[in-house]
Formats: sequence, structure tokens, C-alpha cells
Amino acid sequence: MAAPKKTVLITGCSDGGLGAHLALAFHNAGWRVFASGRNLAKLSVVQQAGIETIPLDVLSDTSIAAAAASITQLTGGPLDALVNNAGQGYSMPVLDLDLATARAVFDINVWSLVAVTRAFLPLLRAAPCGLLVNNTSMSSQIGATVPYTGAYSASKAAAASLTEALRIELVALGIRVINLQTGSVKSGFAGNRAAKAEIPATSAFSPVKAEVEAAMAEGEIQDGDDPTVWAAAVVADLSRAEPPYWIWRGKFAALVRLTNFLPIGFMDGKMKKLSGLDTVERKMLEHDKAAGGKVKGV
Repeated sequence: MAAPKKTVLITGCSDGGLGAHLALAFHNAGWRVFASGRNLAKLSVVQQAGIETIPLDVLSDTSIAAAAASITQLTGGPLDALVNNAGQGYSMPVLDLDLATARAVFDINVWSLVAVTRAFLPLLRAAPCGLLVNNTSMSSQIGATVPYTGAYSASKAAAASLTEALRIELVALGIRVINLQTGSVKSGFAGNRAAKAEIPATSAFSPVKAEVEAAMAEGEIQDGDDPTVWAAAVVADLSRAEPPYWIWRGKFAALVRLTNFLPIGFMDGKMKKLSGLDTVERKMLEHDKAAGGKVKGV
């Protein structure tokens, strides 16, 4: 008799996103996958692959509780792995942030991890070796700081810190916690922003509005890895008997990991070119000189 398939629930599996690619990769690796999202109509790709889907709004306690009850019924109790993947981006200079929007980003990128994990904890404990995976992103690392993504990066840094606390705390409950440090991967994530990439008229960057908004519109460095290759590698890592506590996958992930051992500011020049900040600086200098002012480089 064949051994029962391992089970995994993944949040944020809308078409084109990393969650959908992870669902397909787990499915291809022989897992029983439960792909979730707020709107099941947007999960057509995984549905067409024969993957089971359930509605789950990670910001709704009622939806989370209903999803946990559904999975308990479908599996008979245990859940081998929970992948907290749902997230949202936000591009804006730090001093121009809409604080209500920034708080909403923290709600989905940070606090939803706590709410969802708490609801599914009994299911993970019922498994032989429950696995909790938080997709915290390489944006959680100082070396991956990109201009105009301060709120998003800070939310991911908070998520990474909470993940480390969970890793230590949940050992006593028999659960292994994984910090998934995803690098740049081609996906539809850039379109999943909390607000339009447009700086306010009061911004100190108004003189270079076009250049700043062009950089913000990118949302992230777009030259990313193939999502199918990324997802397959992540699933292979997670399918090991003892997955590593930190998984670094995706373009630039290895470089960002290296920057943790380099002096602060060492990569600033390269980051400026990659993000378009060098153009913003040049245009701002030109504007201030024309206005009779003076700008000193840092």
C-alpha cells in the first residue's frame, strides 16, 4: 500500500504569483496541495492542474478559522506543511509614506503570518513533523535595501525576525520553521501593490517626480529567475528529511547573503545603478543648481 501523500497549504496562490508556482511544484513532487486565495476565480491555473483550492483571506479571522476547519476535515486532522506566502508590495519614499497604507502592508506581510499560523498550529502538531515556511524575501536583509521600498522591506524584516522567534519557540512543539529568503523571481507580484506608485505634491522629490515614479513603478529589480525553476528548487529543499532553516533561492539571493558579511554601504553604487537612483540624484543636482541651491553627495 502506497504511503499517504504529504499535505501542504499555501496562501496567496493567485494566477501569476509565486504561490501558484509553488503549488504546481509541490503537486509535481507528489504532495497533496491545498492552494488558497481570497478569490478562487483568480486561482484558475492551479485548478486546471487538478489542485484542490480553498478560500482564505489572511486578513479575516473568520476566513482563517473556516479554512482551518476545512483542511481538518479534508486531511482527517494533520497538515504536514504550511507555507505563508501571501504578501503585498508598497513603493514610496519613506518620508512620503501614507501611514495607513503602510500599516495595511504590515498587516498582510507580518501579522497575517501570526494569525494563520496560530489557526493551523494544531494541524501542524498532529503531523509527524510539521513544517512552517514563511516567505520573508531577501528584502528582509539590509543588503537588499532598494530605494522607495522602505515600508515593504521593513515589513519583511519584521516577518523574518518573527520567523526566527517562531523557529526557536516551536521546537518544543515538534515543528520545524523555515525562513524562505526569496530573491528576484519573475512574477505578477509587482502589480500587487497597496497603492499607486505616485509621490505626493508635497514631496521633497517633486522636482524629479518622473524619475522617482519610474523607479517606483518597477517595484523591484525585474531581471529575475524563472519562477518554475525557482519553485522546483524550493520544493526540493523543503522535501528533504531536514530542510535548512534558511533557504536562499532566486536571482541575487546569494549576493544578498554575501552582503551580510560586507561593510554597510559597500553595495550602494551597484544598487543605485540597478534601481535608477543614480539618475534621480543627477536630476536633483541639476534642478538645485538651476535654482541656485547646492547638493552635496553622500
